[in-house]
Amino acid sequence: MVDNGLNGFLKKVSDGKICLGGVVTLSDLTVSELAGDVGLDFIWIDAEHAPHTIDGVMKHIIATRGTGCAPFVRVRANDPMLIKPYLDLAPAAIIVPMVNSAEEAAAAVEACRYPLRGRRGCGVRRAVRYGECDFFEYLKDSENNPWVIVQIEHIDAVKNLDEILKVPGIGSICIGPCDLSGSMGILNRMDDPELNKVLDEICAKTKAAGKILGTAAGGFPRWKERGVNWFAGTSDWGAMASGFRNFIKECR
Repeated sequence: MVDNGLNGFLKKVSDGKICLGGVVTLSDLTVSELAGDVGLDFIWIDAEHAPHTIDGVMKHIIATRGTGCAPFVRVRANDPMLIKPYLDLAPAAIIVPMVNSAEEAAAAVEACRYPLRGRRGCGVRRAVRYGECDFFEYLKDSENNPWVIVQIEHIDAVKNLDEILKVPGIGSICIGPCDLSGSMGILNRMDDPELNKVLDEICAKTKAAGKILGTAAGGFPRWKERGVNWFAGTSDWGAMASGFRNFIKECR
């Protein structure tokens, strides 16, 4: 099977390390190659909000090969027909947005697993290294690879979190604080006490359930206190803008 970096990522988590990553929105695959070369543990290829094509996502995934950087792909919606083509690119994880109930969480897992456990269609190509790997060894590996990450980013999901955490096959819970704040009527007010109370609750319940916890957000120290296992705290455009601003400040 293709080494997509998932095993190395999980080893770091089991060793108690916080894995660090960045969000990829630009089309140039140099971004992902660079992310792996500088030592990021994973990238978050955003096919929900960024204008990525499936072909472009594949190139970003390929660009990380051999670097140890695990490519995660966030899909546009919890729809098996949308998720299916990304699975065959052999990503390390599929991030499913706006999962608000146990039923929706179960559907996300089923979309990523072959029958009889799930409903994934079979069209292997890259994952078996174009026929170099034994199909049945690949099939066994596919029971847990790619990882299934469900996003908790709506107040309805918070209300149903206890049941969501019981769904078998979820690899990780990912908090989406911005959309969560929007569902509470306080969009992007990250300092709001009520929002932070809810974020603390999600983290505490996720950790108590023994689930791996992650987010893509700002404010690393606070998230470290909450016990996150992985953290996407920057993006390609954000890092570039920050670098340009620092350059201007230094020169002027």
